[in-house]
Amino acid sequence: MAIGKTRIDRILKILNKTYPHVRTQLTHRGPFELLVATILSAQCTDIQVNRVTPKLFAVFKTPQDFATASLKHIEKLIRSTGFFHNKARHIQNCARMLVAKYDSTVPAQLEEMVKLPGVGRKTANVVLGAAFGIPGIVVDTHVSRISQRIGLTRNQDPVKIEKDLMPIIPRAQWSDFSLRLIYHGRAICKARKPDCQTCPLNHLCDFFKENYSK
Repeated sequence: MAIGKTRIDRILKILNKTYPHVRTQLTHRGPFELLVATILSAQCTDIQVNRVTPKLFAVFKTPQDFATASLKHIEKLIRSTGFFHNKARHIQNCARMLVAKYDSTVPAQLEEMVKLPGVGRKTANVVLGAAFGIPGIVVDTHVSRISQRIGLTRNQDPVKIEKDLMPIIPRAQWSDFSLRLIYHGRAICKARKPDCQTCPLNHLCDFFKENYSK
């Protein structure tokens, strides 16, 4: 699937102008807190995660704290994020591996981070970009939906979408590009009722052409 460089440059220019200042919306004070918050954000809004994490990190401050905690206690504190049984187990097992194999330090390499329980490429790329300044393309539901709609990929599998985007987006912009699509997905290009008429990308968007240009 060939994507013209001029078209990519125009998309990036518009996104950069529309969302000039982007950062992860998950509140954190370091790589480990961001790792835990990102695990909690699965099927949950960042706003709700940010309501939960202050109390969670007031009780459990380090990987060692989570590793030795009562699983029920963790579940109680994260219950409102949904899927709390699985999330609590992932967080505790992740913490135990950090203690046992990484000296309680989150590794700054994607290949190592995805070995942690409950950590996939999306979570790893969030942490790498926001906590370590290492560019990565984060394929969440917004990035997946919008990259398909504007014609940057035909794939639906997140890893395949990531692989499609990596060669066409300048590496230095990978993290910010992902964040800009996330911002755009929340503000305009929503799943059910996208505001296509006011979208600054509509003249470059396959979805708009298919639905509004007939």
